[in-house]
Amino acid sequence: MTAAQLVPASQARADIPSPEITELIDLNDVMTAAALPTSGLITVEVNTDGTVSFALPRTEVGQGITTSTAMLIAEELGIPLSRVHITLAEARPELLFNQLTGGSNTTFSTYTPIRVAAAVARNRLLQAAAAEWGTAVTELSWEAGLVTGPGGRSADMGDLSPKAARARTEEVSVSLKPRDMFTVIGKPHNRVDAHAAVTGRKTFTLDLKVPDALPTMVCRPPTINGKVGSVSNLSEVRSMPGVTDVVVISTGVAVRATTFGRCIDAVRALRVSWKPGSAEGKSDESVLAELRAAELPMGLPSVTPNVEERFTFHFRSNSALEPNCAIADVRPDRAEIWSSLKAPIVAKQAIATKLGLPLGAVTVHVTEGGGSFGRKLFFDAALEAVEVSQRIRKPVKLMWHRADDSRQGRTHPMATSRVRISYLGNTVLGYRQRHTSVSTDLSETFFQLSQSMPYDFGANSRLLSETDKGFNTGSMRNVYSPDVTCARELLVDRLAGKMGKDPYRFRHDFLRDDRGRAVLDKAAEAGNWGRSMPAGTAQGIAFHSEYHSSSAVLVELDCRPETVDRPIRDGVAGPRVTKAVIAVDVGLAVNPRGLEAQMMGCLMDGIALTLTSSLHLRDGHFLEASWDNYFYTRQWNTPPELQVIVLPPSTGEPGGAGELGVAASMAAVACAYGRATGTMPTVFPINHGTLSFEPKPTVPPIPASPTDGLDHVR
Repeated sequence: MTAAQLVPASQARADIPSPEITELIDLNDVMTAAALPTSGLITVEVNTDGTVSFALPRTEVGQGITTSTAMLIAEELGIPLSRVHITLAEARPELLFNQLTGGSNTTFSTYTPIRVAAAVARNRLLQAAAAEWGTAVTELSWEAGLVTGPGGRSADMGDLSPKAARARTEEVSVSLKPRDMFTVIGKPHNRVDAHAAVTGRKTFTLDLKVPDALPTMVCRPPTINGKVGSVSNLSEVRSMPGVTDVVVISTGVAVRATTFGRCIDAVRALRVSWKPGSAEGKSDESVLAELRAAELPMGLPSVTPNVEERFTFHFRSNSALEPNCAIADVRPDRAEIWSSLKAPIVAKQAIATKLGLPLGAVTVHVTEGGGSFGRKLFFDAALEAVEVSQRIRKPVKLMWHRADDSRQGRTHPMATSRVRISYLGNTVLGYRQRHTSVSTDLSETFFQLSQSMPYDFGANSRLLSETDKGFNTGSMRNVYSPDVTCARELLVDRLAGKMGKDPYRFRHDFLRDDRGRAVLDKAAEAGNWGRSMPAGTAQGIAFHSEYHSSSAVLVELDCRPETVDRPIRDGVAGPRVTKAVIAVDVGLAVNPRGLEAQMMGCLMDGIALTLTSSLHLRDGHFLEASWDNYFYTRQWNTPPELQVIVLPPSTGEPGGAGELGVAASMAAVACAYGRATGTMPTVFPINHGTLSFEPKPTVPPIPASPTDGLDHVR
């Protein structure tokens, strides 16, 4: 087993042309710097069977980081990808900030430490062979994990592994493989977990067989964060078939039973008197009024021509496809938890505090997750599972119903964004944006370090104001960027029109750097920007940069009545994106195929945010109760023509990629809608005002299981 401590070299940044803060330091830089002190605790283990094991201190939630990590190790050791086995590390408090998954930071921050650890392992194995054979390391060669030396001697790295093992810490120097010798990094690879995923062999939290951990669900309040007043039929529900335990907890009434079906029956049977919640009586309209009252002033009116608009972004769910879940086994002196957690150290600390146990008595196993959208940064399911297990003194396998996550889970905050751009002639004099959001767990610092101004728009300022702490908010794959960028890009289109310029050429002329212009040009070229389009259809183009990466998206949108008014059962069809081109520059793409998949997902997110996805708040609760009436991008809105273009490496290291394409995709669809209809959209998603389904009741809190699915097969 080897670990490596990195000593960063100083890097001068005297070439910064302006005081744009994210060009000096951004959120990804901060996260990487915070992880650096414990990078020496990252370990690569060479096994006696010739395989390599690595416990990744990040969480795989479908983004493909186990594959890219395996590629880094395979590259540095010069071995086939099949010989590298990646698992997820348990919560390790000693890693401090080095076990946090988010902000598109995993590959950015682990790229060098993992390669260094693998290089240290290779050197140590060579030294072990040299000592065994009584020769100098310089007389040995390494190829595909096989060490060869004078006299025809050879040994596989698995055979050398026990001899190379050491139990001391020392400082060593290593040389990493140069880029011109890469055979793995930068080449497209299929996911290492693809076969397990498509054959159902992949193991998620609810697949685990923990002894005596029976299915558990919670009866939740009808309004957001309501509390239990009283339960009139506890004994009756406890006697229902298969039910083993019913107990009141801080978030509702928990039911443990032999199957989840029995849990659902019991939850629906409970008669609970509820106390008010934290958003009692609130609606979309009342929250919007709060946001407008909290908006920061735009400053003195512009004395030059300007374009200005206010945009509204409604609540959106960041519920993942995998139900929110956790397994907990709490004993008087210890606790063991299994869950997909992106902040497992924080979860472990919170659980230890909740139970009154020493940190060392709590074990948190990180499982693979079926999606996240930022949802798994929060560990409410783990805390609930721990509370139930402690109360009933039995292991539990807790699962949220999909209605739970839509109505009581984390949501992307409702927000307004007011933008003003001042100009004179062909010169942009200044840009101001005042973004106002329902409160998140973040801050103005996070906002400033994650937002950038890619255009040469003179003096610019972006400020955040937050209000109303009554909601459970999350990030939904970018916290502020999709809304902030969408508002900006729509005003850029309007400004281009005022100046009599083509939207693409306008962006090209005002972009601040060559990398940005290159991705914009590539998207415009590949998408045949400016081609003749039928009435009611249009192209849209948008640009976004973050975390040392750039993206440009071109879409074609069909807003003709025959498309918009397509009949959809209990849904809204709306406009359809018929074509999309995404061009990205992430510096060095470790796995271009994985990056393409990420961008496809980003596009689907962007389409949803512009056209269809939102939660409707009425009387203190959200009306949506599952994916059947929360309209993420469906097949009828998915473009039949899609191209992702990964530009050649422009730097020596990877930039952020996981969230990169969402903002530009959302903005491009919005810009296309404005051009196709002649009216710039200002409320998102554009179909929010149409409630296309019959809301399910909040009492009981979860709907009955569907029984008529076959009646609607098409």
